[in-house]
Amino acid sequence: MFAAVEQLGKPVIAAINGYALGGGCELAMACTIRLAADTALIGQPEINLGIIPGYAGSQRLARLVGKGKAMELLLTGAPVSAAEAHRIGLVNRVVGVSALMNEVRALADQLARNAPIAMRYILDVVNRGLEMPLAEAADYEATLFGLIAATDDMREGTRAFLDKRKPEFKGR
Repeated sequence: MFAAVEQLGKPVIAAINGYALGGGCELAMACTIRLAADTALIGQPEINLGIIPGYAGSQRLARLVGKGKAMELLLTGAPVSAAEAHRIGLVNRVVGVSALMNEVRALADQLARNAPIAMRYILDVVNRGLEMPLAEAADYEATLFGLIAATDDMREGTRAFLDKRKPEFKGR
């Protein structure tokens, strides 16, 4: 299920409020962007139960925060505060608990106005590109760039830029 979230083709925003430990942290890491309330605690405490993450948590964590920090978090099982999660790159933004859902909605509104085909391609090229050598990933990006150049959305975006207006993307 978490792979489906990660590969949805549309951005998924995690709103972390309270504890995101174990599976909750793994679900949040599968999301495209993570916003956390300043009171949130986030971590992978599985080692304290004598187990390991079971939903690719070790893999996503290392890709988000780097091998060294991931090893520390996984081997100690200690949760981190929202502020520390932001500092190490585990969450994108930390906001006051009362502002969390307003921030999430504002971000969702902003993303919804963007070109849907370009958004899907960006998600794909980043997710798949991280699994490829750099030269292969760059070629894949260039291929998707060539495909996007033939879309109505590209023409609308360019025209709107030249006309100094906001584009109206249709997903074509």
